[in-house]
Amino acid sequence: MMKRSVIIFLAALLVVPVVAQQVNQLQFREETYDFGIIAENKGPVTHEFVFTNNTSRPVTILSVQPSCGCTTPGWSKDPVPPGQSGYISASFDPKGRPGSFAKTLQVTSDLENGQVILQIKGQVTGEETVIADETGFTFLYGNLKLKTRSFNMGKAFLKDEYVVREYPVINKGSKPITFESKVTSPKHIRVAIEPQTLNAGAKGLIRISYNGKLKNQYGFQSDNIEIVTNDEVDPLKSFSVLATIEDFFPAVSADELAKAPQLSLSATSLDFGKLSTNNRIVREVEFTNTGKKPLEIRSLQGNCSCVSASVDKKSIKPGEKANITVTFDPQDRKGSHQKAVTIYSNDPRNPVQRFTFMAYID
Repeated sequence: MMKRSVIIFLAALLVVPVVAQQVNQLQFREETYDFGIIAENKGPVTHEFVFTNNTSRPVTILSVQPSCGCTTPGWSKDPVPPGQSGYISASFDPKGRPGSFAKTLQVTSDLENGQVILQIKGQVTGEETVIADETGFTFLYGNLKLKTRSFNMGKAFLKDEYVVREYPVINKGSKPITFESKVTSPKHIRVAIEPQTLNAGAKGLIRISYNGKLKNQYGFQSDNIEIVTNDEVDPLKSFSVLATIEDFFPAVSADELAKAPQLSLSATSLDFGKLSTNNRIVREVEFTNTGKKPLEIRSLQGNCSCVSASVDKKSIKPGEKANITVTFDPQDRKGSHQKAVTIYSNDPRNPVQRFTFMAYID
């Protein structure tokens, strides 16, 4: 009896990773979308569910079945290559449907166990002007109210495709606010605003699209955009757009992973001890390529202007060692400090690694 229990337990352990992998084969940015409060007489509303193909082969969406005739689906018709993104769109017609709604879309692909359930929800009002729910809207910018002062895109990849995020905004003024179509932004950021004229008390969306390949830098990034409005208070509105950029690694087989490069640090933390404010200190951290292919160090980033880092060689052969040199300049800082250096490499298991160091400034 004991032997049989052990066998069943081991079998369960083998099944878990397979199930987890199947769940993530199509990675949706979100599987539920809340439209919030929408006006019955303003026409259909639409949302795109964006997904990434995390498998090693092209994936085809075979069908999208809505739970209601009031929901019109659309989807990527062509096969989605490995590592690329596709979409499922859901258009909901609120006409004649006042009150709360929750509708589903059953997505079927040509993957084994390739069914995903998506959901849209919201509340339909018959009022001509929708008075938006202000829950979570804490930042007032002129007569516009937002949830945050900046737009955080989260993670973006160094590949030529746009990450898209939507940020709600409410007109808290007594007059409509119109957004000019021209937005000042860097080339890797696109901005769209819906609707272009926002009635008093109504909710709109600022849609930010971010291309990591065009930005072409690693790690945490901050950019600025400027939106021109006819708001009586602060008509020119400036926002920070934040993102963390990494390399994209498509899913690979276990055999390919075993042959890949692998970065192994000799230590993940250092103690610099007690320093004076004028004491600039330099330390080295050794690492080894324990993989089977050359390891490429693509970028090193300190989390403070007081920290810099460099590597003595950027391409490390299998089995070879190298050193990262860390320089810490306390400048006018005092007391206890903990800083970090982030390493970006072509190690597909851990493409982003970091080590920390501590110091006490006398």
